[in-house]
Amino acid sequence: MNNIYLKSERLHLKPIDISDLEAIHQLHSLPETDEFNALGIPENIEQTQAILEQWISENQKEDNRIFTFTIIAENQFIGLIALNLGKEKYRNAEVWYKLHTDFWNKGYATEALKTIINFGFNELKLHRIGAGCAVENIGSVRVLEKVGMTLEGRKRQNLPLKTGWSDNFEFAILSYDL
Repeated sequence: MNNIYLKSERLHLKPIDISDLEAIHQLHSLPETDEFNALGIPENIEQTQAILEQWISENQKEDNRIFTFTIIAENQFIGLIALNLGKEKYRNAEVWYKLHTDFWNKGYATEALKTIINFGFNELKLHRIGAGCAVENIGSVRVLEKVGMTLEGRKRQNLPLKTGWSDNFEFAILSYDL
């Protein structure tokens, strides 16, 4: 069960809960945050609530393999970040994040990602953490590079965006890369 709260210099990462619904719906409804996201803009708040309830359910499993957090800065919601564990034998995971546009270019995504990577390696004893992003998503490419992830490849047209199929960069960091 995810009762884990993570802190960094400026951020608090807390498990998502239903009280985050309005903020998450607003985040998912922004065209700028949807540009490189396959989730799409929700048709209504009920659609967002269904997604949120699924994340909460995953977080609450006894042996949960998905950790989804809200990112809090200056006592306000600024985004989401998650660590999805792979098969236990491989000790790997994938991260994703999404920040409100008001908080872009302030180092928050980098700080949140460093925090969750440290959690994955130090607390969960992972060996490898990966992330993917659309090749046109220069902001995310920079964040992934800043935290020490290595560009390992490019998947062709595997990301269904509203503008059509996009190539996806694949990044990863290993526990001993830190």
